[in-house]
Amino acid sequence: MRTSATSIRPFIGAKNFEESRSFYQALGFDESVISPQMSYFEVNSLIGFYLQNAYVKDWVDNTMVFVEVADADAYYQELLSLNLSVKFNQVRLVPVRIEPWGKECFLHDPSGILWHFGQFSR
Repeated sequence: MRTSATSIRPFIGAKNFEESRSFYQALGFDESVISPQMSYFEVNSLIGFYLQNAYVKDWVDNTMVFVEVADADAYYQELLSLNLSVKFNQVRLVPVRIEPWGKECFLHDPSGILWHFGQFSR
């Protein structure tokens, strides 16, 4: 592409929109309400996504988001300290795994969307 892009913002769905909004706020994202059916969540003005009050099981069950982090172990500890799996039904945090390309941990949101937090080997 000749024109440079400045961001990528995926759209994700929610089984329970209000619960998902609360989850992403607790995770540390800042919310901007766009409409009663959609919000934009961002962190550090770098990473963002649109959360929709829309649920299609096959779509949500197959949604994965990868976020690159500087230190997967430290990020996992930070996620663990938030106690998200205690505060939110269906949320699951999976410890760091070492892969041939680096390290990652996983977080399942209340709807089942799988977030990968990964650190690439350099």
